[in-house]
Amino acid sequence: MSGDQSPPPSAELRPEIPHPARMYDYYLGGKDNFPADRAAAEQVVALSPLVRISAQANRAFLQRAVRFLAESGVRQFLDIGTGIPSAGNTHEIAQSVDPSARVAYLDNDPIVLVHGRALLAGAEPGSVSVLQADLREPKAILADPAVRDLLDLDRPVALQLFAILHFIDDADDPYAIVRTLVDALPSGSYLALSHATGDFVPQEDADRGPAIYRSATAQLTMRTRAQVLRFFDGLELLEPGLVTAPQWRPDQEPQDTDAQVAIWAGVARKP
Repeated sequence: MSGDQSPPPSAELRPEIPHPARMYDYYLGGKDNFPADRAAAEQVVALSPLVRISAQANRAFLQRAVRFLAESGVRQFLDIGTGIPSAGNTHEIAQSVDPSARVAYLDNDPIVLVHGRALLAGAEPGSVSVLQADLREPKAILADPAVRDLLDLDRPVALQLFAILHFIDDADDPYAIVRTLVDALPSGSYLALSHATGDFVPQEDADRGPAIYRSATAQLTMRTRAQVLRFFDGLELLEPGLVTAPQWRPDQEPQDTDAQVAIWAGVARKP
């Protein structure tokens, strides 16, 4: 990718330090990334050639899950760790089912906020917000006036944590974070999440991937299927359960490699 395809640098964006959102954008074939992001991403690709397929599978899972939730009657979406916008965003899918759907996007990366807010030009007025927030501060998210102005937390909400929890260290207690968010939502709400795993690669490679991310702005903690399953404690996990991303209610017959896409995915309902 040539230099003229990079986004304009700024001190706030820290272009010299790889950022997971921009690395993910690179995996998806996007242009909103810097040389440091591309170099780190290529190291990951060299370790696991399936990483690009995994990123695409995760994106497709998001789109299927959002459509399912919208068609199930959910009209409020809390999407944390949004990432750099690409085609088929949450609000585009949800509002194609019902234009009254409301979406609060939250991310802590300045480049995500800039691109996300530009995207709002095509959204229904007053139905979508892009806000700066840190998943490690769930109580602050729930108390944010902008979130509460857009979403009625007394009515069902779809909490979306796509490819974000693996950037929360064990020391920050990701299970408590998810529990705090879910506990604040009423019965009939949903949790939809995806999470990177090292279950399908040798342990040596599973250890080397996080080592690359240690040079980035967020650490990578891959978790086993059993560990990811814990995020759904107390919830009704919907069929087909916790599966690799391409195997969650696919639109077409999964490919042979899909069983080894290193992303666990699931959707659950709060009883």
